[in-house]
Formats: sequence, structure tokens, C-alpha cells
Amino acid sequence: MKLRAYYHALGRRRFIQAAVFLAFVLFFFGPLVNTLMIAFADKYNYAEHPYFLPSTLSLTWWKFVLTQKNLVSSIALSFVVAILATSLSLLVCLPAAYAFARFKFPGKHFFQFSFLFANAFPKMGLYVSIAIIFYKLNLMGTFPGVLLIHLLGTLMYMTWIPAGAFRNVHKNQEEAARDVGATPFQAFRHVTLPLAMPGIMVACIFTFLQSLEEAQGTLLVGVPNFKTIPVVMYGVIYDYPATAGAVFAVILVLPTLILLSVFRRFVGADAMAAGFKMK
Repeated sequence: MKLRAYYHALGRRRFIQAAVFLAFVLFFFGPLVNTLMIAFADKYNYAEHPYFLPSTLSLTWWKFVLTQKNLVSSIALSFVVAILATSLSLLVCLPAAYAFARFKFPGKHFFQFSFLFANAFPKMGLYVSIAIIFYKLNLMGTFPGVLLIHLLGTLMYMTWIPAGAFRNVHKNQEEAARDVGATPFQAFRHVTLPLAMPGIMVACIFTFLQSLEEAQGTLLVGVPNFKTIPVVMYGVIYDYPATAGAVFAVILVLPTLILLSVFRRFVGADAMAAGFKMK
């Protein structure tokens, strides 16, 4: 009887685990599957045809989106801005991240938390305030203005994650390099930086994707001179059926999937978790 009760409880536990896992899969992959389905539908209107699958599949809206005149330029602009934002953020924030990880100075925690302020308030209200300043500085509708808006949303990733990565590199390893004649820069270049590189790569990925998907600030500051993929996608969603918007959504998510697939072998969950550790 005890053995039967044990197997009964084990079977019930496995059933609950399977149900929870299935619910997670549906919650996580359901919207993506729905987007793919709509992107390849000729016409999809659930109110008129209440079926899960579209009645007909077609590449009509892919042809429509890919023949838009501003699509190629918006794709190129999005990648140029994302690459420049990642590079500048790396150049500016990496020394700050190392200072937060290695040195003690007055106001350290305040300055570190200040990098969260850009993500602590509603973005549109923040962008409107910035737009007033940009207007006075003649940055509205300019490429530097768009780049600065993208940098604002990347500071947290490029500061906090590398700071955690640097903090996990023990000081004794740097001191050992100094003992054999290395200069402080050589110890950082050949010891600290390689060991912290997984966390830095995580920060670069998050920064690049954040810049690639930034829309509100670009819409407010850059339009009409500069339109990235998300800005163009918003316009398509407003003016055309949801099928065209789904095509843009698939185009926008492809770089994310490619980047995560490429860097998965170099950056694991441990490195990502280590980047968020705090003392």
C-alpha cells in the first residue's frame, strides 16, 4: 500500500510539473507563434472568422513590406545606431563599471543607482523633458540627438552588468600579475578584462538589443529625418492591417534570435547571473 501511494504521489507530482511546464511554454511561445501565423496570413480577422488558424496563407504582406522604399534605409539606420550606441556606451561606461567594482568613494551607491533613473520613470514623460532640452540645443531631428536618446536607455546594462563581472574577478589575480612585473594597465588588459569578458558580452548584447528596439525616443526626437525599424513599424501598424505589422515584428526579432544563438556558446546563465550580483 505504501509503495502504491508513493507511485500515486509521484505520478501526481509529475503531472503538475508537466502542466506547469506546458503553461509556461504556451505563455512564452504563444505570442511568437501567433505573430508568425499572422505574418504569413493573406487575411486574418478573428472577429469575422473565429478560427485559430488563418483561412489562407500567403506572402502578400511580406512582398508589401519588403517593397517599401524606406524599409532598407530604416534597417540600415537601426543597425548603425545600435552599433554606435553599443560602442559609445562601452567606451563611457566600462571605466565607470570598473570604478564601481574596485574602488570606494563617497556617494558610490548613489551614483551607481543613478544609472537606474532612466528606467525608473515612464519613458514618454522622460523623453518629452529631454526633447525640450534638445530643442534648445538644436538636437531635434539630428543624428546626434537620436544617438543620445539611445545611449540613455543603455547606461544601466553597460554599467551594472560589467561592474558585477569585474567584482567577481578576485583582486589577488591582479596582484599576482603586478608581482611579476605587469603594470596596472597590463594587469587589467591581460587578466581582469578576459575574465570579465562574458559579463561584458552580456551587457553588449542587452545594449545592442535595447537600442535596436528603441522607438518612443526616436519617434519624438528623430522624426521626420530619422526613422528606425520600430518607428516605421508603428506607422505600418496604424495605417495597415495587423498582418503587415506582424511582418515587421518578425523582421525586428530576427537579430535578437541570431545574436542569442551566436553568443549562447560563449555566454551562459552563470555569467548573466553573475553580472547582477551586488554587495
